[in-house]
Amino acid sequence: MSSNPLNIGMIGYGFMGKAHSNAYARVNHFFPELKLRPVLKALWARNEERARTFADTWGYESVETDWRRLVERSDIDAIDICSPNNTHREIALEAARNGKVILCEKPLARNVAEGEEMVKAVEEAGVPNTVWYNYRRIPAVTLAKQLIDEGRLGRIFHYRAVFLQDWTISPELPQGGEGLWRLDLDAAGSGVTGDLLAHCIDTAIWLNGGIQSVSAMTETFVKERIHNLTGDVEKVGIDDACAFRARFENGSLATFESTRYARGHKALYTFEINGEHASITWDLHDLHRLGYFDHGDDSAVRGWRSIHVTDGDHPYMDHWWVPGLQIGYEHSFVHQVADFLAGLEEDETVSPTFAEALETQKICEAVLESARTRQWVQL
Repeated sequence: MSSNPLNIGMIGYGFMGKAHSNAYARVNHFFPELKLRPVLKALWARNEERARTFADTWGYESVETDWRRLVERSDIDAIDICSPNNTHREIALEAARNGKVILCEKPLARNVAEGEEMVKAVEEAGVPNTVWYNYRRIPAVTLAKQLIDEGRLGRIFHYRAVFLQDWTISPELPQGGEGLWRLDLDAAGSGVTGDLLAHCIDTAIWLNGGIQSVSAMTETFVKERIHNLTGDVEKVGIDDACAFRARFENGSLATFESTRYARGHKALYTFEINGEHASITWDLHDLHRLGYFDHGDDSAVRGWRSIHVTDGDHPYMDHWWVPGLQIGYEHSFVHQVADFLAGLEEDETVSPTFAEALETQKICEAVLESARTRQWVQL
């Protein structure tokens, strides 16, 4: 099958740059029906030497030392923003002005005001856009969405999610700079709320609909850290931990919790949904399985079942291996690229768009406002 190139300009070479580059490189091998073919055309990152090493490793054709030059290049079709949160707005606005397709890492921006500018820019320019909330495209999570949409759970009563890590416990860990910008309020915009809970919130509103109100508390356990860029001991402005309650528009109740101070957890992301007829659970550590309880089963055999999401009739799995062989975290990015390319080919919008990601940004901001005021915040 003949294919048309989609020339990618990558901004950043970190963890997400690697995940996205892998997805572009693999997508046509496993989704051969796609007519568009991503080409790793050019890369920009702050450290030119490391950028060139990354480009050589992944097969980028060229390296730029000025991201504006990359965005302006006529041979670049799509800009992928994998740089820190404080760069998203400026790069996205410039990419939109240059008529580029835009793929942006989550969260959309540091705050709602920046996000609104980005949404306005892509809508006025009429450029296709998406935000990398990749957990939607893990097959077990997509299956959960299908079961909910089919009405198998009935009326939803409860939603609960946690995302736990433990990598910032040491007070000797500095903040800011390459690798640690997530601990710098100016670069990140927030702590676990924008970094981890944003994923939980996006998944939740995709599965269970809009959130109506929130009541939150946050804590910064280490109040001061040395800043890598200044060498000075500076106040820590991000939230180390956050827990909040929420009411969904469908009347269901929710609890969300996230922290980087849960010793023993590197990336524990789980959610559970309880409905009138059935319940669902999912765990990132066992991401190819979906827990499912159906009260309609005969009482003699009623109980939780573990669905091994590897069969050809499960979401996305007909593109991979034989039944019984699972896939992993990196495949969710391949799926997002595949869906986005298919949308470009059919001139269809593919979720989550900038506008949809702005809704998650609004919830994150409401959570932080509630923690500051110690009051419920309506959305």
